[in-house]
Amino acid sequence: MVNGGRTLILIPAFNEEAAIGTVVREARGHLPDLPVLVVDDGSADGTVAAARAAGARVLSLPCHLGLGGCVQAGYKLAFELGYEEVVRIDGDGQHDPQYIPQLLEALRRTGCEMAIGVRSGAAARGSTLARRIGIQCFRLLLRPILGRPVTDPTSGFVAVNRRALEVFARSFPLEYPEIETLVVLQRRRFRFVEIPVPARPRIAGQSTITPLRSVYYVVHVLLGVFVNILRLDARRAARRGREAA
Repeated sequence: MVNGGRTLILIPAFNEEAAIGTVVREARGHLPDLPVLVVDDGSADGTVAAARAAGARVLSLPCHLGLGGCVQAGYKLAFELGYEEVVRIDGDGQHDPQYIPQLLEALRRTGCEMAIGVRSGAAARGSTLARRIGIQCFRLLLRPILGRPVTDPTSGFVAVNRRALEVFARSFPLEYPEIETLVVLQRRRFRFVEIPVPARPRIAGQSTITPLRSVYYVVHVLLGVFVNILRLDARRAARRGREAA
């Protein structure tokens, strides 16, 4: 059961004119009671007009912030508006909105702070070799940090409850945020649950993560993970010091 008064569908978008209208219409078709918010990250094409024409509310950022900043702007607005849950899907059509109820059901049933849609099927298997290797490396890296395995650490098909929303509204990784958010959740003793969902090919356009950029992606994410660990450990040490004083 989906409660339209407490749940928001969030779609970050950057130059997705060719796909965003279809994505919004699909989301509204499957879940007509849920509001759809498209956060436009300074697109140079007709993304904003296409999203509005399809029935979405649009938050237009004044400049290009990157994926993390774009998603955080949506989380921050959702938190301030009082939403209890936010489901994020990509604007390129790879995430099928018909599986949103499964993510929300898992979120509520388990009491976890985040539900992750684990991409499966031919489209997921058809990703580039560099991406598959990168995901496998991240799985190995995250296993000891999280204390449990994670199947799809780079999935952007996620649902969060208000506890996670409050954290992410204040602080969120600015670039390639998916993996760092898992570390943030773990360090705060939050939990996540994974739900298999069939992935689809993107409707239009190409991924910004080219083979060369994959190297930058891996290095950037690794640095972000370790900085988050050190930062949160430092905060805990400072808190313990104040409590002992």
